[in-house]
Amino acid sequence: MPTNLDKRFEVRLSSPQQLWAKVGSNLMYKDAERVEACFYVDLPAGKETPIELRASDPNGVAASWSIRELGTKSKSWYDTFLFSCGNPGVCSFDELDTKKPDLKDPKQDRCGSTKVRGITWDTGRSPDQLHPNELLVRATLKVYNFVPMRAHGDDCTKKQEEERAEDNPKM
Repeated sequence: MPTNLDKRFEVRLSSPQQLWAKVGSNLMYKDAERVEACFYVDLPAGKETPIELRASDPNGVAASWSIRELGTKSKSWYDTFLFSCGNPGVCSFDELDTKKPDLKDPKQDRCGSTKVRGITWDTGRSPDQLHPNELLVRATLKVYNFVPMRAHGDDCTKKQEEERAEDNPKM
């Protein structure tokens, strides 16, 4: 049951294959019969929540995951965590290599109140040695106490974020 210190998040899993996600203690599964599945979870503000995203297919994986925060004051959804490899097509080790710069500064909506930290992934190998047959993505969501006031897409620079965090009362 949500508390006053919980924030609502949407977790979207997309692939022609099976996908799994674990957000805190919430387990989610998308079967191969549906291309996309959407789930809603409440996470505690002021805490860090581990996330795990998993794909597995002997012929190579194709997966997209998104986690978005609901801004109750701004009536906006903030892109908190977006990760895709393949989909369409099959994920390749080369495609994963292009994502490595995002490990240090992940693309996320600076207007929201959640930051992603510690993104890592592990892979299996498929027979062609070019496409992983398993993909496990791990990260931590740091959910801050302040209530986001600006809408998704506004120009929220890092300085504005810090000022807003100082000016907003704790929930």
